[in-house]
Amino acid sequence: MLVQLDPGVIIWTALTFGLLLFVLRKTAWKPILKALDTREESIRQSIERAEEAKKESEKILEENRKNLARAEERAQHLIKEARELAEKVRNESVGRANAEANKVLERAREEIERDKQQAISQLHGLVAELAVKAAEKILDEAIDESKQKKLVDNFLNSLRKN
Repeated sequence: MLVQLDPGVIIWTALTFGLLLFVLRKTAWKPILKALDTREESIRQSIERAEEAKKESEKILEENRKNLARAEERAQHLIKEARELAEKVRNESVGRANAEANKVLERAREEIERDKQQAISQLHGLVAELAVKAAEKILDEAIDESKQKKLVDNFLNSLRKN
């Protein structure tokens, strides 16, 4: 069976299609176009906001990188200052300890020197006393204290010259 073209059906179909287009144009076409335009505008605004948000996030990211770099630099500076301060404190402590050790050493030397001088004085006194006693025995006479002192001083002076 071949398709037959019926001119009445074609006319009615064209007329119905035209009428449908007219009704759609009057009633639905404007709201559909308006909805599409609204949707298009909404999508465009969303894209613009997304681009602005992306730019803002990149700006914030760059600021964060700069802040992190500044913080790192500050931390390195603080570490350097802390090391320098620790070195200074250590040097001062070592200096104070050395000074204190030198003072103690000097006091010990002075005390040793005093003890030495005291021992020498005692030794001189003993030597003088022995010399006088020996001289007394040799001379077999007693020497009074002033003569004894003069004799001892002369003897000690002669020892010091030698």
